[in-house]
Amino acid sequence: MPINLDEALGAELPAAEFSWTSSDIQLYHLGLGAGADPMDKRELRYLTDETPQVLPTFGNVAQSFHMTEPPTVQFPGIDIELAKVLHASEAVSVPGPIPPSGTGIAVTRFTDIWDKGKAAVIWSETTVTAPDGTLLWTQKRSIFARGEGGFGGDRGPSGSSEPPQRAPDFEIAISTSPQQALLYRMCGDRNPLHSDPDFAAAAGFPRPILHGLCTYGMTCKAMVDTLLDGDTGRVGSYGARFAGVVFPGETLKASVWKEGDGFVATVTAPERDDAVALAGVELTPA
Repeated sequence: MPINLDEALGAELPAAEFSWTSSDIQLYHLGLGAGADPMDKRELRYLTDETPQVLPTFGNVAQSFHMTEPPTVQFPGIDIELAKVLHASEAVSVPGPIPPSGTGIAVTRFTDIWDKGKAAVIWSETTVTAPDGTLLWTQKRSIFARGEGGFGGDRGPSGSSEPPQRAPDFEIAISTSPQQALLYRMCGDRNPLHSDPDFAAAAGFPRPILHGLCTYGMTCKAMVDTLLDGDTGRVGSYGARFAGVVFPGETLKASVWKEGDGFVATVTAPERDDAVALAGVELTPA
């Protein structure tokens, strides 16, 4: 179904209430590889019973954390087959640490829809507040919908940016396990692209790929551990563009530059000629 720009742009979804527990936080962190060294007290801060510290990227998945069915892309003026959709970018900003358990009320609206000719880029923003109205976090997301362009909308900017033209200030190795996607899918993303070899083959991949949000979260954790002494409370905002795939079992490399008060990074797969997985990574301290 073609995108109905008049209906979709500016549409606001009904407020959705959801809750999470400290066990959800622990599972999310395990899905990102936390606890690889169970004797490291900094690692154990992510996995403490009842009061684990929380990576802000949990805000990007909290609302869908308990989903057990593949997601759909059906919203006002938007009805797209899941197989046509690629995650384009994700970002989160937090006014303070996310609590290890709680209840949130999410309101999502569609802020931009770009017509790229052969595809559409759909932007949404979700504001999550506590029941008393306190802002918990703000999430921004874009998806790339193949074959959904040509509806006469604004093309939008290119969205590309180059890393600094100097040697990185830090290089961080990020290890993924062969079963990483099978564990991470327990965090609510049951898209079979990450677990079903036949589905992955039909989508043009030699084997299931790692969730982009897993790479995204693992990179945030690696940067927090290396640059912020493992203290998630020191993160003000974090975001990235999904530029390529990651296969479970690969070891990634985050090249990081200090820029102003924050950090920018690019994540690549050295085993595949430094193919870019994440681009435009930005972490701003609180």
